[in-house]
Amino acid sequence: MDEIGDITVVQFVDKKILDEQNIQMIGDDLFRLVDELGRRKVLLNFSNVEFLSSAALGKLIRLHQRLSAIGGKLVLCGISKSILEIFEITKLDKMLTIVKDETTGLNTF
Repeated sequence: MDEIGDITVVQFVDKKILDEQNIQMIGDDLFRLVDELGRRKVLLNFSNVEFLSSAALGKLIRLHQRLSAIGGKLVLCGISKSILEIFEITKLDKMLTIVKDETTGLNTF
């Protein structure tokens, strides 16, 4: 995790975000950023991720909703083509802000 100004950048290192326990830990860490540390601008970089479970999608939706409720913003970047297709099929690409790369993501805030 990096802080670039008032933007928190989270780079996922795992290629697969599938395990329920791992997803719960990631979710807890992300919600802690918002709830306890007061971060309002969060950029999630998925450039290393090849697989993402539906439970992980649920965490992203809840994080987006929580940030939106307090005037914050969630941006996703570096999403592989196969994961992007899932976002498109589920219409999450309409709900979430998805950009090509981290530089574009930083400029989105």
